[in-house]
Amino acid sequence: MDKIDREIVRSLEQDARMSFAELGQRVGLSKTPCWQRVRELERQGLIRGYRAELDAEQLGLRVHAFVYVSIDSARYAEFEAAAERHPAVLQCYTTAGQADYLMHVLVTEIAALDDLLRMQVSRMPGVQRIETTVCMKTIKSRAPLSGCLAP
Repeated sequence: MDKIDREIVRSLEQDARMSFAELGQRVGLSKTPCWQRVRELERQGLIRGYRAELDAEQLGLRVHAFVYVSIDSARYAEFEAAAERHPAVLQCYTTAGQADYLMHVLVTEIAALDDLLRMQVSRMPGVQRIETTVCMKTIKSRAPLSGCLAP
């Protein structure tokens, strides 16, 4: 990935709806070479898709929680499949530390979180223990990945 590709991904992370002409102007290319570079980045899997960024709070989703999950290691594949399918699980990571997994969940209210944890997460395959931290205030969310790239 060269400097132009890095600038393309930075620009698309800011506004994926801009035209190829505008994107090309930002990165110093004409429309067609810019389009070809974007298509190549998509083909390589670096650009995985485009989506609208929704406001969770306006959708009534106000409670973010981080759930540490310890499981019976023989059931990790089943647990991972269940976590992947669950609509309230925004992200799920394997971890090295106090638990086997860390899940980021989002629900409407504390009562919904209680139901999610007691009636759903605790019943996922192999779950032995859960520990939850509730987010009080979001300081920073979803920083652009291109900010982590070298200039």
